[in-house]
Amino acid sequence: MTSLSAFKKFTDGLAPQDYTMPVLFVGHGSPMNGIEDNEFSQRWKKLAQDIPVPKAVLVISAHWFTKGTKITAMDFPKTIHDFGGFPQELFAVQYPAPGHAMLAKETVDLIQSAHVELDHDWGLDHGTWTIVRHMYPDADVPVLQLSIDYTKGPQYHYDLAKELQALRKKGVLIMGSGNMVHNLRMMDWNLINGGGYDWTQTMNEKFKDLISNRDHKPLINYHSMGKEALLAIPTVEHYLPLLYTLGLQGKNEGTSFFNDKMVGGSLTMTSVKIGA
Repeated sequence: MTSLSAFKKFTDGLAPQDYTMPVLFVGHGSPMNGIEDNEFSQRWKKLAQDIPVPKAVLVISAHWFTKGTKITAMDFPKTIHDFGGFPQELFAVQYPAPGHAMLAKETVDLIQSAHVELDHDWGLDHGTWTIVRHMYPDADVPVLQLSIDYTKGPQYHYDLAKELQALRKKGVLIMGSGNMVHNLRMMDWNLINGGGYDWTQTMNEKFKDLISNRDHKPLINYHSMGKEALLAIPTVEHYLPLLYTLGLQGKNEGTSFFNDKMVGGSLTMTSVKIGA
């Protein structure tokens, strides 16, 4: 477990920085990406080398859907194995990153549009630790999760994200974790190593074009984007983390894409980096 001395250096408050941390949307895909050395995990490792070391990481994961909004506030969040049918090696993984109770409280104070509950029961689910353990393998950066309120619509989540902007100036890396196209019922296991349906490619390109052009309104109102969009987003939990990322985009910030690949026919790993 991360030593208390290493943990303490993060608990004296987060002073403003002379730079703004980028914000990410990461397609996390299969939990196996958490232990495999593949093209996706290698890119996550490189990403961590390309950006400043954060003071903390705040993740909005597709796998923490709650009534109301919550944020993890414990000193050492547990590693959650919220999946089944995978090798024991995956269940054995522990990612002992510290939490950051002071940052959790500061985040609660920043969000004025909703009552945010300090949570001491959840932890880090696989939407978080499968990515972050590749980025920061020493588990020496505090990691928190912000839940997604399932009673609210896409515009609400996009707007709530804007209230987190100040954290980026304090060295916090904010990351949405899900998948832009995520239809498990239509997956083709013959394409698990790469490949997508025509509609998957259509939506992947449409999503990227809208993101590149900072045209967020159609992405918020995705139900109006046609039948391909409803195939890409049959349920909203893996899509909403993208809206948190887009809501944090500054006026002059550009976007870039990584891990831009279709797998299993009906899933994309396409990921977004906003800012330097």
